[in-house]
Amino acid sequence: MRVERVVLLPLAVLAASCADPASDSRSVAPASSSTALREARGEDARNLGTGGFAKTLCSMLFISEHPDDFAEAHAMRVATHLMKLPAADASELTYEVDRSERLVRASLGDAITRVAKRYGDQGCVLHPDDHDGIHFVPVPVETTLPDRDRTPWPMGDVLPDDPLPPEVDEVKLEAAIALAFQPPSPVSALVVLYRGRLVGERYAEGITKDTLLENWSMGKSLTATLAARVMHRDGDLGLDDPAPVPAWRVPGDPRGAITMAHLFRMSSGLQFSLFEVLERGADGLYHVTGDYPDHYYVYSGAIDVFRYVTSRPLQYEPGTVGRYRNTDPLTLGFIVKQRAEARGEEYLTFPQRELFDAIGIRELVLETDPYGNFVSSGFELGRARDWARLGQLYLQDGVWNDERLLPEGFVDFVRTPAPAWENEENEKSVPRYGGMWWLNTTGEWSAPEDAYYAAGAGGQNTIVIPSREIVVVRLTDYEVSGSSAVGKTRTDTALAAILSAIGEPS
Repeated sequence: MRVERVVLLPLAVLAASCADPASDSRSVAPASSSTALREARGEDARNLGTGGFAKTLCSMLFISEHPDDFAEAHAMRVATHLMKLPAADASELTYEVDRSERLVRASLGDAITRVAKRYGDQGCVLHPDDHDGIHFVPVPVETTLPDRDRTPWPMGDVLPDDPLPPEVDEVKLEAAIALAFQPPSPVSALVVLYRGRLVGERYAEGITKDTLLENWSMGKSLTATLAARVMHRDGDLGLDDPAPVPAWRVPGDPRGAITMAHLFRMSSGLQFSLFEVLERGADGLYHVTGDYPDHYYVYSGAIDVFRYVTSRPLQYEPGTVGRYRNTDPLTLGFIVKQRAEARGEEYLTFPQRELFDAIGIRELVLETDPYGNFVSSGFELGRARDWARLGQLYLQDGVWNDERLLPEGFVDFVRTPAPAWENEENEKSVPRYGGMWWLNTTGEWSAPEDAYYAAGAGGQNTIVIPSREIVVVRLTDYEVSGSSAVGKTRTDTALAAILSAIGEPS
């Protein structure tokens, strides 16, 4: 691989760079709803893969603040394996980093150039290839919470000094956590909660409790939480109600049969391509040989993702086929935005206002598309402790500090097998999915069957184990392989040892 690095300004400039993401008005242009939608199937994988590299590198440098070499290698793995940059083109990729603008410009020869730029609290945004900028005005996201390093857990990061509960073997627990980090494991962070108390954690070299790390599709579980928060707060939208998408409410539109439950359960039936347009190579990985999949297009296309997903036609009758597709969580995200704006609220601060401040999260970066929509099916960067807080909210049935934040019964809903997943991808399967959370019904993890978990590409997980009152979070450097990967194997071994080190609740 040959990647030329042209760093236009030194690292020291980053600290002094302008913090106002909207200071260059030339980069912001109004969106037009009349613009024709560009379809994924007609797009060039080389262009989209280059865009994926630029966006990922931008986030690695300007949000996670990883060293250059680490960030570059990470972004290349994401670009080739997730965004489907053809391997034959990877060696020709070049890029520039402008630290004063917090911008990455990636190119393939003279024909393709894609740009991603940090826009304040909306994170790094990939520019459309026909517009050098974005179509919304960034908004600061501020917490109302006090300094986390002076506030006791769980609303802050100050941990208690008193001994751990007697059923926790501290020595065994520390040794168990260490198993996840045995070389060559890519694990970056591991956090363990027991009965709401942080009883163990460890971080890889160069990573701390304050490092914002990629979360990828754990964002689907977060999106479900935000949608549930809206449902509880507004009180007029239930799981069995039709999804309030205006385009679907036209008389005679078959999408009118899609309910909120169908969206949560990834069984809307909307046409959204993934594996059916990919080809599995000798390396065991999927490659683009023809049409580019819709599923990845929402990340690399720099499109209006909400408009795109809600424009899809039906492929299956709602509630009959379980299929893992980004269309369903992003439609839930659209409903969150629609509800917030209908009340005259600022959408871009909604997650902080309505959820994060309530459970002790001061900063979890939700990145957007160029139109200001959260791409929260995968574009989030957060701290391991904050994902543990989210897991604890579910362990507490959606209640925090005696305040109900999620609808009564919602947690039971998300950890109950989705009926349509007995017909996963039109093949008889086993129910292994709930409501935007995966279920341990197949024994994916060495944990009780009642465990359920958020999962993100490259090895991101928040595992909730109700019967043991335990939450485990592991975040990793992006690992290419699946369940047999080193990071997964190391973490599963560690998880079994963690459960052994913590006695059964009395």
